[in-house]
Amino acid sequence: MPTDSSQDSRLRINVLGSVECWFGGERVRLGGLVQERVLVSLVLEAGQVLSVAQLVDAVWEDSSPATATHQVRKAVARLRQLIPGGSGVLVTETSGYRAVLTTDQADLLQFNAFLAGARTAMLDRDEESAADHLERALALWRGEVLSGEGGQLIRGAGAALLERRTAAVEQLINLRLARGESAELVGELRALVAAHPLRERLRGQLMLALFRSGRQADALEEFGQVRSLLADELGIDPGTDLTALHERILRNDPDLVVPAPAAPARHPPRPLPEPDPPRQTRSLPNDLTDFIGRKQELEILRLLIDAPPNRGPRVLAIDGMGGAGKTSLAVRTAYSVAERYTDAQLYLDLRGFTPAEQPMSAPAAAEALLRMLGVPTGNLPDEPAARVEFWRASVADRSVLLLLDNVSDVAQVRPLLPANPRSLVLITSRTRLIDLDGAHWISLGTMSSEDSTAMAATVLSDQRAAAEPEAVADLVELCGHLPLALRIALSRLANRPRWSIAYLVDRMSDESRRLDELRSDERGVELTLKISYEGLDARHRASFRLLGLHPGRDIDVSSAAALFGCSESAAETTLETLLDAHLLQQHEFGYYAFHDLVRSFVRQTLNSTDHGDAADVPTALESLLDYLVHTSDHVCNLLFAGRVRLPTGLANPPPVPPQLLDHKNARVWLARERATLEAAAVLAHERGFDRHTAHLTRNVVFQLDAIGLYTEFAEITELSVRSSRRLGDRELLHLSLANSAVANWKLGRFEAGIAAISEALEIARELGDTRGVAKGIGMLGLLTAHTGRFDEALPMLQESIGIKRELGVARAEAESLVNLSSLYEEWGRYPEAVEAASRAVALDDEHHIHGQQIIACASLAQAHIGMHAYEKADAHLGVARALVEEFGAPAGNAALVFALSALALHRLGRHDLSNHYADMALRNHRGHWTTTRQVEIDNIVGRLRRAQGRYSDALTHHESACEVAAAIGYRIAEARALAGIGEAENALGHTEAAREHLRRADESFAAMGVPPAARS
Repeated sequence: MPTDSSQDSRLRINVLGSVECWFGGERVRLGGLVQERVLVSLVLEAGQVLSVAQLVDAVWEDSSPATATHQVRKAVARLRQLIPGGSGVLVTETSGYRAVLTTDQADLLQFNAFLAGARTAMLDRDEESAADHLERALALWRGEVLSGEGGQLIRGAGAALLERRTAAVEQLINLRLARGESAELVGELRALVAAHPLRERLRGQLMLALFRSGRQADALEEFGQVRSLLADELGIDPGTDLTALHERILRNDPDLVVPAPAAPARHPPRPLPEPDPPRQTRSLPNDLTDFIGRKQELEILRLLIDAPPNRGPRVLAIDGMGGAGKTSLAVRTAYSVAERYTDAQLYLDLRGFTPAEQPMSAPAAAEALLRMLGVPTGNLPDEPAARVEFWRASVADRSVLLLLDNVSDVAQVRPLLPANPRSLVLITSRTRLIDLDGAHWISLGTMSSEDSTAMAATVLSDQRAAAEPEAVADLVELCGHLPLALRIALSRLANRPRWSIAYLVDRMSDESRRLDELRSDERGVELTLKISYEGLDARHRASFRLLGLHPGRDIDVSSAAALFGCSESAAETTLETLLDAHLLQQHEFGYYAFHDLVRSFVRQTLNSTDHGDAADVPTALESLLDYLVHTSDHVCNLLFAGRVRLPTGLANPPPVPPQLLDHKNARVWLARERATLEAAAVLAHERGFDRHTAHLTRNVVFQLDAIGLYTEFAEITELSVRSSRRLGDRELLHLSLANSAVANWKLGRFEAGIAAISEALEIARELGDTRGVAKGIGMLGLLTAHTGRFDEALPMLQESIGIKRELGVARAEAESLVNLSSLYEEWGRYPEAVEAASRAVALDDEHHIHGQQIIACASLAQAHIGMHAYEKADAHLGVARALVEEFGAPAGNAALVFALSALALHRLGRHDLSNHYADMALRNHRGHWTTTRQVEIDNIVGRLRRAQGRYSDALTHHESACEVAAAIGYRIAEARALAGIGEAENALGHTEAAREHLRRADESFAAMGVPPAARS
């Protein structure tokens, strides 16, 4: 362990739990996940050298990106900048990096030091010192390293630390047992056993603590449970130590008893006021015989019940949306501990959310509870407040379990709480009663997929569920994992044995009738949600309905404020109120969401006209769309320099959230809100907000293009075209048609793209839009070239480049130069291809247009490969690879660079590196390539495999390219694929098939004017 005293003692790095770095009491921000995992890895192996490869595995394991090595080195450099004295903490070694830390600079090193101190103390028989060292070590523990995430290095070290910590806990408990503690250890040991059910040492310690607390039967029951668990899980019996302890407890061995510390003196219990002996002390409802799941929640509730008591009653409250199973969980919990509360076990429904009934007042509840205790009516005080006091006096010294169900507010329950620590109060409510001091709260969510599936098997039978596993999974999803919905749906199936599960799934797939399918007699999901909804005040009901207009899965405060027409702080207060009422969920701070069935309910409610508190829906929707248009417009203008700025036509544009004024947050927002913007454009088109549709589409296609969602790109631009036509705005129609042409090009729909861009070009000329004309001519040339009409495409591309050069739009000129270079290369005019691509590279480099420069370098390299200048090709591809690593690139573009690199390097004799880049090309997210890029890369890899003598593989790639190219009319790519197929078949001895494919290829090449030398 490093002990260099020159290190700054103000530095502190914590890895036991979340990763933290502190200096002089101030927290140091470490940056992203890569930096955290690199730092954790080095701290876990402090003093040892870790290679870059080891760090890559620690961060990503089997899913490392192409830029992993660069990212690790960059992360170390950044950490050195962020951590004061970081260059002395993270030291570069010949083969990697090493963390140099003193014991007091890292919680992990302190943890290990305290454990070592405990071992030394035990050897010296100093048990008090050993316990002190163990307690100090365990106090440092805040959780697993990175929550168990990361590569094998982190997970392995984390697992070893967790084992070390558990062993320390066991050792400390042994010391505490030796000094006479027992009852106070039971709750803590139960929690540990729940976390580590197969650790026999912990189980033995719990048995011993129970035995010494006078609970011999409970101790023996623990042995029975662990014996069953070991048999079921591992097929073994308990070990000899645990078995021997069980036998000693069974015979009440006096040697197991340790004198307990003297108990504090207790005051005699106060006598009950007057009530007669109780006639009825148990009124709990029946427990569900087929109760499923909720193991974690049950364990938490049991641990809270087992914890040492405070002065007042133990109050456990369960909140959750209607139908989540709160009452079932509370009843199951009550039965599990009922035997502890020997004086009374009482249940009362306070009717806080009961249809057509008013919530029960505290005095009325007190009267009902007193009657359960057997108090005659004549003995009840006349005054309501006096009845509450009489109830409290009646249970002041009794051991009472009180389950108060369906609570609406604090005023109902606070007066009913017994004033002694011997009582347990269980509360269920649809809203969290935040003013109920001293209560422990559990928010009950939906069921897990495993528990939901298990419920289906239990209700329907294992055989019926197993016969339709996919339909069961669909049914669970349609019910939103909500227990009430599942029980109703499964009950319908159980009562209709001739129905298939798939049939009910089909009926429920129609959202407009889903809630109708989840109704049975007097209960139903819709009724349950309606009760929660009607419990809101008028303003919150109106806000809840307006949220049904929101097209996104997640709702942020800013967009909600736009919908509500209020400030962000007021919107957040409303959202939090709906969250407390469990009509909204929150999976991430700052964002709110509907449960799927609540979304169905709110949309159904929104469409209803029976609202005494009706909101102006069209105005609210327009306000939301205004916000989304203006914000996405600002974000795109910020992120995409040089794009043409168009007026949105909004009379009073809403403000942009301040956090979106910098590039980083803007980029994150656009990526996150992509689906919302897309859905908003569709909604705007449906509701007749055509201008919003066009502007939202213009902004969201940037993100759709970047992540390769080309079908969605095409679909939404078609909506934009239709909205623009309906609007009669020629400028927006031109923009929409141009985007439609791009989408069709990406999908390989060349004729549709030509039709769209031809109309867009006509409009641009009509409007006098010179830049639009240049773009239209260039796009038309590109699409025409893909259809093999090179002689028609050439003058179009040249004209487009000339106009763009005159306008001084370097980005657009460089883009067209790349297209011109590709045309020349496909035509076999390699020197001209080199000239055009060289100019594009120079422009991109001068203006720092890194994304375009990658493709320009690839085009230049492709032209050099055509001229057999492989050294030059590799040099340009090296630049492209470096740019991909530093700045990233769309999957298809990166794959093209790697495929060309593999071909060039093979020609240079660097075969291992060639195979490496070929593998990278083929692994690079093929599903996100454009159709044309897929064809090009298959042909390049096929060409490489032919050069390697791997003719069967070559045939596979060329046949794939040929099939797709023929389907989309990509003539030059089809011809190259045919030629590749012919050459591969020829090498495989398929002479006749080879001759036919080569004949077809030559005919196609000749028709396009490609010379024989350029046909390989």
